[in-house]
Amino acid sequence: MTGKTLKETSLTNLKSATFIDLFSGCGGLSLGLAMAGLEGRFAIERDFMAFETFRANFLNDRRLPVKPFAWPYWLKKKNWSVDDLLNEHLRELHALEGEVEVLAGGPPCQGFSFAGKRNEADPRNQLFQKYVDVVNAVQPKALILENVPGMKVAHASKGLDQPSCSDARESYYEKLKAQLEDIGYDVKGKLVDASRFGVPQKRVRLIVVGLRREVSKRLVGGVERVFDILEDSRLGVLKDLGLSEIVSARDAIHDLRALIKPKQNCRDPESPPGFVEAIYEGPSKESPYQRLMHWGCRDDEMDSMRLAKHRDAVRDRFQLILSECPKGVRMDEKFREKYGLKKHRIYPMAPHVPAPTLTTLPDDVLHYEEPRILTVRESARLQSFPDWFRFKGKYTTGGALRTKECPRYTQVGNAVPPLLGRALGLAVVEAISESDAQFEGGDPEPCR
Repeated sequence: MTGKTLKETSLTNLKSATFIDLFSGCGGLSLGLAMAGLEGRFAIERDFMAFETFRANFLNDRRLPVKPFAWPYWLKKKNWSVDDLLNEHLRELHALEGEVEVLAGGPPCQGFSFAGKRNEADPRNQLFQKYVDVVNAVQPKALILENVPGMKVAHASKGLDQPSCSDARESYYEKLKAQLEDIGYDVKGKLVDASRFGVPQKRVRLIVVGLRREVSKRLVGGVERVFDILEDSRLGVLKDLGLSEIVSARDAIHDLRALIKPKQNCRDPESPPGFVEAIYEGPSKESPYQRLMHWGCRDDEMDSMRLAKHRDAVRDRFQLILSECPKGVRMDEKFREKYGLKKHRIYPMAPHVPAPTLTTLPDDVLHYEEPRILTVRESARLQSFPDWFRFKGKYTTGGALRTKECPRYTQVGNAVPPLLGRALGLAVVEAISESDAQFEGGDPEPCR
């Protein structure tokens, strides 16, 4: 393959840093940090299906390109809520002080996501306070939190040039920042587009970085230095991976086309009978991204290739949409009325640009060439999950279970793209290294 492997491009000139991951989901951010050379201690995820995916990739005997987690003896390897972690293991969390460099985690974002119905009273919005409680106990050097842009603007104060509620006082980002500052951290949040870091998807997220104050004050620019490193190193990170500045949807998933490929019965034991999948024939020589994603994976190891069973009428409608509608943009009201569609968010993908932001709903995005929705594996490719990464649980769910279960499409849609997580991990560890060097040089004063 062109460029280095994901394993070879990790930081080798810095001491091994450790991290824990809260609200880990299936493990996208954990994977990215591991790709950057950090060593995972443990991860907390409440949903059973998402944690089973995490377990399949980080807590078993498979030989993988990243280090397995060095899981502590006192924590059962199961799905945990953060409440239960704090209630049952607060003493052990305090004992980790000084042993963990990075605490990562992104509380669920549904309550203030622009893609859904924003609800200030959604109890999931309050989970960031549990994140703060764990930070206070562990006292890591650095924090990484990813969330939707709505965390910063959905409930913003009056007077800001942003949408706000009539009785809003401050955004959830502002509340989080204030609480972290109260316990000794300097905090900065910025909108970051994952497509600028090798992810073949236009995905803008709020990235919040915190540095313990004694770490931050030794850096020129303080916590802002992390984002400076992230930007300054961007082209070098892409070059090390053998990737161009922009990876298109076609670059990412064209080898996973199904229409002209021979089929076989779906091999996934968690899928009911009657589904088929395309037989994989290997990555294209013309796509460094496909080769990067497939490195370290045998063709027969790829899972989640199952094709949706569309009715003939649905497939015919999708074919008309692909032939008549603009690609790469959301279908407008005129076209939705023409095809009798009630959904407000439908994107026919364009092949030569990054895909639109993936959500947890598989029918939000249509393939750019074939009249169908994407497979879980194609969605995972667009999120920059390597092909060896396995997914567990149902493929989809519906009805009342949608708020209680986290099937595969939801796991992928909620994840932090691993290549973005990798870039963040490299930047944060570099900032810690610079701060440590200043401390060892005997300069305890701020360098701002």
